[in-house]
Amino acid sequence: MQEASGERRLLAVLAHPDDETFGVGGTLAYYAQRGVHTYLICATRGEAGSMNEDCLEGYSSVAARRESELRCALEVLGVKEVYFLDYRDSGMPGSPDNQHPNALINAPQREVAEKIAHLIRQIRPQVLITFDPIGGYKHPDHIAVHRATVEAFYLAADESFIDGLPPYQPAKLYFHLIPKRFLKAAIRVLRLFGKDPRRVGKNRDIDLVALVEEGDFPVHARIRYGSVYGKKQTASRCHESQLDGALMSNPIARLFNRLFSSSDYYLRAYPPLSPRRLETDLFEGVELDS
Repeated sequence: MQEASGERRLLAVLAHPDDETFGVGGTLAYYAQRGVHTYLICATRGEAGSMNEDCLEGYSSVAARRESELRCALEVLGVKEVYFLDYRDSGMPGSPDNQHPNALINAPQREVAEKIAHLIRQIRPQVLITFDPIGGYKHPDHIAVHRATVEAFYLAADESFIDGLPPYQPAKLYFHLIPKRFLKAAIRVLRLFGKDPRRVGKNRDIDLVALVEEGDFPVHARIRYGSVYGKKQTASRCHESQLDGALMSNPIARLFNRLFSSSDYYLRAYPPLSPRRLETDLFEGVELDS
C-alpha cells in the first residue's frame, strides 16, 4: 500500500467481527465521513460466536457468516480495508474453544505482535486504537489483542525488527473504554426488562455488575459521533446473528441506546496526557506526512 502525502489514517486493532461496530463503530464512521482513511485488523473470524440455525443458511460455517456480516458493516462505516490475522476465536473463559490449537489466546504474544507491527508499517496510521487492558468486558481475545497491539506499537518503530519495511510508529495510541456510568445505566435498564445484568450478551456470558466493580480507567478523549449515529445503527443490523432481537426491538431499549450511544471514550496511552483537558479529536496535534 502506497500512502499519499497529507493523508490522515486511522487503524483499529480488534478481535472479532462486530467489535468494529458495537465498540468503536461511531468513531470509525465519524472519521471516514471526514475523509480519514480508516483500516481494521481483525484477529479472528468469530468462530466461537453462537447463532441460530437459520442464520447459517447459505453459509459454510459460523466464521463465513460472521465475516460476511463484518464486510457488510465495514461498507456502511466507510472502512477502507480489513486485514485478518487468521487466528481462531478463543471463546469466553472456561469454554472448550479455549483449547483449540489455533485459538488466539494460545498464540505466542510476540508472534501476534509481529503480525500487527508489520501491518502498522504497511498502513502507516497516525492514530492506532484498540481495547483497554481488561478488553472492555474481560473477553480473553480482547485482552490478548490489547497486549499484542501495545507491543506492536513499539515493535513497529524498532529498527532491530526486520520485516522488509522501514520502521514506523503511529503518533498516538488510544484504548477504547466503556464508561462506568453507561454500565450502571445498562444494569438498571436490563433489570427493568427482567434481564439478569450478570448474564448478558448473545451467549449470556458477560457480567456487567463485575465490570462496574473493576478499577476505573481515566478518560482522555471523547468522540461525539451523533452526525453518523444512523450509520452505526445500520452497521449494527449487519450483525444480525449476534443481536438480541427481542431486547433491541423494545422502544425503551432503543431510546436508551440513542441517549447513551452517541459518544466513544478513550484513554490515551501514547503520548502520555495530562488529565487537565478532554480531547475531542484523536488527530489533535498530529503532523501529517509532507
